[in-house]
Amino acid sequence: MSESGDPAVDENASPNSAGVWSTFLVEGPAGPIHVRSIGTGHAVVMLPSLGRGASDFEDLAQRLAVTGYRAVAPEPRGIGGSTGVLEGVSMGDLADDAVAVIKALGLVPATVVGHAFGNRLARLVATRQPDLVSGLVLLACGGRFRPAPEHMAALRRVFDTGTSPEEHLAAVGMAFFAPGNDPSVWTGGWFPAVAQLQGRAVEADDPSGWWTAGSADVLVVQPADDVVALPANAHDIIERLGGRATLVNVTDAGHALLPEQPVVVADAVLRWLDERQPG
Repeated sequence: MSESGDPAVDENASPNSAGVWSTFLVEGPAGPIHVRSIGTGHAVVMLPSLGRGASDFEDLAQRLAVTGYRAVAPEPRGIGGSTGVLEGVSMGDLADDAVAVIKALGLVPATVVGHAFGNRLARLVATRQPDLVSGLVLLACGGRFRPAPEHMAALRRVFDTGTSPEEHLAAVGMAFFAPGNDPSVWTGGWFPAVAQLQGRAVEADDPSGWWTAGSADVLVVQPADDVVALPANAHDIIERLGGRATLVNVTDAGHALLPEQPVVVADAVLRWLDERQPG
């Protein structure tokens, strides 16, 4: 594992200064994993959405760091310095990357946050390695109830490199953002090749093996206008998990969630984390 210091975080990106980011290269099961970390305290490991990178967590990470947590953001394979093989990759392989980060950086036990596609990996980690996980936060979580055909088509167009910029932005808006919210904040940050291979891993996976997230306590943060990870998924999780699950509904937010309602999401996550900390 190697470490280097990044420039100080721009204070304008968050209500308060969160300090300095550190960058690590962790040796994963199939190659190096590029990890950024900020803050000190209980570790919160964050896994991003389909075909997107860890920068989606920039705002949330800074808010966590300011309030006494260590935010840890690994890049998925195929993004940045995470260069592990993607061909033929399984969901278990990708979950093992997160496990490698938790172990290598001495984060046990960590809270694992999974956004959209990342929620599947978070639950898989908690199921396979329960001793490493103190709790899960699932943002826009799907896995059982499928979107309508038109919304699946929009999701596919987001990763179609042949679309025009206008078509791409319209597809991002339809699949990821609530009506009236500005999808242009996610004009960039898409990795179609990564999404394609992650998608194949999803299609080959059986969610029944990880659906109930092992024995971890779970916070579900569900966007009310999500057309990709339908709210029925969140309600199913809450019903199945009973007392170890908490649901927070977020209005005026779609599948993107993080750029649409950053303060609401951070407040929900921090309240849940604070309630669980000793002392």
